[in-house]
Amino acid sequence: MTSRHAVFPANRHALYEEHGYSAAIRSDNLLFVSGQVGSRADGTPEPDFPAQVQLAFDNLEATLHAGGCSFDDIIDVTTFHTDPESQFPAIMEIKQRVFSQRPYPNWTAIGVNWLAGFDFEIKVIARIPPAH
Repeated sequence: MTSRHAVFPANRHALYEEHGYSAAIRSDNLLFVSGQVGSRADGTPEPDFPAQVQLAFDNLEATLHAGGCSFDDIIDVTTFHTDPESQFPAIMEIKQRVFSQRPYPNWTAIGVNWLAGFDFEIKVIARIPPAH
């Protein structure tokens, strides 16, 4: 049986404890990252949408780093959007900065009507580099 190990970033936000979940689970050479949102340290949403998306990517980067990974190790991306049509320009601007070189990870975007007060969420699966 494969064991799983919880991974948390150094400055974990209040949502992990409040809702009882791990930021990521390391299993063998894979890191399964829970949905990251643009939350401030106290767990509240960043109200400015582009800043919320950037903060979600920042939170994702901190979680990847805690698991021994980087954006380059991401295999699979799933994003959730409360208003995809109007939000995509802001999301794509940040996405293109983060994933600027081919090959890009595969990506699934899903429109939803509720994200617990947030407007964007990103979850990923990453392969942990052999040195870790």
